[in-house]
Amino acid sequence: MGRPRTPLLDRERITTTALQLVDETGDFSVPQIARRLGAQTGSVYHHVEGRDGIVELLRERVCAAIDPGTLELTPWDAAVEAWARSYRAAFAAHPRAIPLLMTSPVRAPRVLEQYERAVSLLLDAGFERAGIMPLIIALENLVLGSALDLAAPETMWELTDRIPTPHLADALAAVGEGRADRAFEVGLTAFMNHARALQARSGG
Repeated sequence: MGRPRTPLLDRERITTTALQLVDETGDFSVPQIARRLGAQTGSVYHHVEGRDGIVELLRERVCAAIDPGTLELTPWDAAVEAWARSYRAAFAAHPRAIPLLMTSPVRAPRVLEQYERAVSLLLDAGFERAGIMPLIIALENLVLGSALDLAAPETMWELTDRIPTPHLADALAAVGEGRADRAFEVGLTAFMNHARALQARSGG
């Protein structure tokens, strides 16, 4: 019996299958990937560096949807805002991957390159070096939290007659549809105003 024209296993297929499992269940295992691809578990390990290696492939795959051109925009605040929006959209497409990726150190070269570009952008804008990573991490907290919020039910508060909450009921009725998007805009506006104030104080 001849070899199949298309190999059963390669890094792309492994990554695609792992992401499908994460989208479905929030996690993956190497044996699960092997079963879906009709291969032996040991064969998967010939293509990746264990579970940690697959996690980094997932990170690269999800982050590949972030538009790299956003960090080339001018001025710097337009670049940061565009990057945040693209970042949120990329992770909103795979919200169940967020907890998995947040608990693993970033090692993927392409992702590290994007962080390097973000840091360089802020340095060039005049931000103090010591404040750059706290700023980026704060933005990520906003972006990833909002991406998770997009996956939540539109109605997150179920009011009952047992506990009177008339003000909460009125506030929920007033917000209308698009709760997560409106909350993200509030957070991003506050973040950008803070970042601009920091940049002005630093003399940038």
